[in-house]
Amino acid sequence: MTAPTAVRRDLDSVPDVGPGPVATARRAWRALTRGHRGTALAAALVGLAIALPLPTLFRYQGPPMEEGFMLVFPQRVLAGDVANRDFLHLYGPGSLWALAAWFKVAGTTLAAQRTFGLFQHLGIIYGLFLLALGWGRRVALAVGLLGVLLVVTPIGLTALAWNGAVALAVAGSGLAVHGAARRTSGRPWGRALLVASGVVYGAALLFRPDLVVGAGLATVGLLWGRWRRDLIAPVLLGLVVGAAPMLVHLAMAGIGPAFEGMFLQPVFELRGGRHLPIPPSWSQLDGALAAVAQLRVPDWPLPMLSASQQVTVWFFLLPVSALLTLVTGWMAVRRDPTGARSRTLLVVGGLGLGLLPQALQRPDSTHLAWVSCVAIVFLPATFAQWSEWRGAARRPWLRTVAAALPLLLVVLLLPAYTARTWVDLTRQNLTADYFGWAVRRGDRTFYLGAPDIAASAQAVTDDLGARVQPGDRLLVGTADLRRTPYSDAYFYFLFPETVPATRYIEMDPGIADAEGSGLADEVASADWLILSHVWDSWDEPNDSRRYGSDAPNQVVRDRFCLVGEHGGHFLLYQRCR
Repeated sequence: MTAPTAVRRDLDSVPDVGPGPVATARRAWRALTRGHRGTALAAALVGLAIALPLPTLFRYQGPPMEEGFMLVFPQRVLAGDVANRDFLHLYGPGSLWALAAWFKVAGTTLAAQRTFGLFQHLGIIYGLFLLALGWGRRVALAVGLLGVLLVVTPIGLTALAWNGAVALAVAGSGLAVHGAARRTSGRPWGRALLVASGVVYGAALLFRPDLVVGAGLATVGLLWGRWRRDLIAPVLLGLVVGAAPMLVHLAMAGIGPAFEGMFLQPVFELRGGRHLPIPPSWSQLDGALAAVAQLRVPDWPLPMLSASQQVTVWFFLLPVSALLTLVTGWMAVRRDPTGARSRTLLVVGGLGLGLLPQALQRPDSTHLAWVSCVAIVFLPATFAQWSEWRGAARRPWLRTVAAALPLLLVVLLLPAYTARTWVDLTRQNLTADYFGWAVRRGDRTFYLGAPDIAASAQAVTDDLGARVQPGDRLLVGTADLRRTPYSDAYFYFLFPETVPATRYIEMDPGIADAEGSGLADEVASADWLILSHVWDSWDEPNDSRRYGSDAPNQVVRDRFCLVGEHGGHFLLYQRCR
């Protein structure tokens, strides 16, 4: 063997250590920054999809009762009232406490309330976006865009307790998955993240106690196949800490009123007057508010099913989506029990399945969207997982196509409540031609969706504003108080110097109009009444059609004098002298 040959053989046996530490560091930095740039670009595109219709959403019509009471309830909390004890509230106290604190800082305005609602929406959208990054930036982008269509577009920016609860549950799920992965592999911060996940889950239950099913199934998904004390105990510890403020509420409101307001009334007393047919009617919209929304139908260039048919399709698509993600997660965990991605699918699938009762109790577009914000929004990650099992590593385009399919499905099957609305909101922003008519009093504004009703609401607001005195008691209700399917609760927001004369700021059939509800006595205690004809035609296939007690109407006839009738929509009464 010659010397050069021996040297070459010796060199060949030396391990390849790469181009050196400096070059390696540079290459790693370039790869890292490229990854961050791509993720940042995907996040920015989702942000752009949110930003384009955003100015419109701050000027858009709001639901008169739901957004009205989310403006008024925190205002009452700041005045010292307690939910369930002093006013009807069917959910947990968490959202009211959070909004009251926000109003203390930002002021009690419509813009402040909608900004809070925007934060809640961003929590859902970007929370699921981050969870989907395990499948790549394109998959996360598809999840984010679906989130915009199914979170922001169908329900606007109203700061509802449900959206806050879901945002917290998504955050808790993300913390739980990463905490369990770190705890299992022995890396630091695992226990702390698990405790934090329990705290956030507990906070979600403060917003909506009925989210216990979704949070519970998500936790089962986290622990499935590894029921270890070092994973269970931190989550339970955090849950106790996060939900502990509920004890404060029970002490303030009383166990009886709190149990009635958060359990008996929403689960039993309310269902008869709010329940809608299952499945939804193919030929007509069952929900009264959904039917009203169809009075204005924006243009859409593609062929599509009717609005009622889309609701029916949506109703069946939703459980299939939730079960698909759950089953995919179960299969993934069997293949890779310690993988963060497989566990993410199982946790998100459990959360989405646990939200389904919200859609089943009232399957209209709003409640379907509330559940779709997890079950359907995360489908790109589910489809991407299946594409990997089908050989996406050899065909990189397959994952992109799989991620885009759910987005295409929603745009083609559900455009009336998603893509068409997004395009319309964006067009309004670009043309500054907003669909929403303002009712104003001082620095307070609310937007309605019909110009004639808004004009009448402005007239009665001006009329009462010229007469009312600080401390007067105001009651807002229907013109015929035997039926209370809805209320114009925003009037309480426009008159903050008054005291609500009723605990039924939110009016529901079978509760406010029931025998023995106390509404008649509350009417008698009022100084002013604003009674509305707007909801006279409310017609749903449930108990909201029934007439309740006539006692409140009798009090109006006996003790109040009509001082103003405005546009055939609103009546202003004053207690007779």
